[in-house]
Amino acid sequence: MAVADLIFLILGTIHYHVKEVYFPYSFLNYTPVCRLHRALMYTSIDCSVWLTVLFTFDRFVVICLQKLRVKYCTELIASRIIIMICVFGILENIPVYFAYEPLEIMDRVPWYCKVSSSFYTSPFWFAYFWSDTICTPLVPFLLVFLLNTLTIRNIIWTNRVRAKLRRPNIEKNQTDPEIEKRRKSIILLMVISGNFVLLWMVTFVCFICVNFTDNKLTGSNVNDSFTIAERVGYILRFMSTCTNTFIYVVTQRHFREEFKKIITRMFVLIHPKQEITCSLTGNNR
Repeated sequence: MAVADLIFLILGTIHYHVKEVYFPYSFLNYTPVCRLHRALMYTSIDCSVWLTVLFTFDRFVVICLQKLRVKYCTELIASRIIIMICVFGILENIPVYFAYEPLEIMDRVPWYCKVSSSFYTSPFWFAYFWSDTICTPLVPFLLVFLLNTLTIRNIIWTNRVRAKLRRPNIEKNQTDPEIEKRRKSIILLMVISGNFVLLWMVTFVCFICVNFTDNKLTGSNVNDSFTIAERVGYILRFMSTCTNTFIYVVTQRHFREEFKKIITRMFVLIHPKQEITCSLTGNNR
């Protein structure tokens, strides 16, 4: 999930915007390269979104389906599912390469790319656009919301059972660390669901508007309200590719411990003398 997010940030943010500002007429702006870039960018988006869904499903299985957990939560199953998601993302976005046409032709060389005019009139592109919108992000919306809702319901139910069993044996005002841990899990799942839905909602609404209004994608009129909304949606979508990974990873205790070890080792490499001084001081004590 982190790799897919990183690829999208490189393709969608660094590569796309940096080349537009600093390398306006490089080979990266040839129409075939531009088409390939768009296809790869949307592939990385789909992989990021669906790997987030699968990560949510993993949590659901671990917490709610104990019998399935033994068979499902293995490295082999995880590897196969990740490969399937990546292959699906590539196949799904192959048509994206053909959805663009040259923006301008200079000395018989096609430059840049824009959405083809047939994209808004062809039945094939109409069907593809709707199927793509349903696959990403409508179905992930529903799955993330459903899985997290079921997980939260299971946690609440087990908390009630645990509280009833422990009630005769606990003192007043005594907190249960296990229930506190589960409460934090509920908050985490709610944050993930809300973050994912909210950051994708503007883009999803813009996609729907394209099919029912005369608005077109990737407009250039910055004074148009739809163009402004679409670009804001893209910014929020860029954020969603990193926030979910950040939330999932940073909340893991094992990751925080490993991260502290890395920072400590870097500090030792930069200031080895201070490390020796600290060790000698500790030995004297």
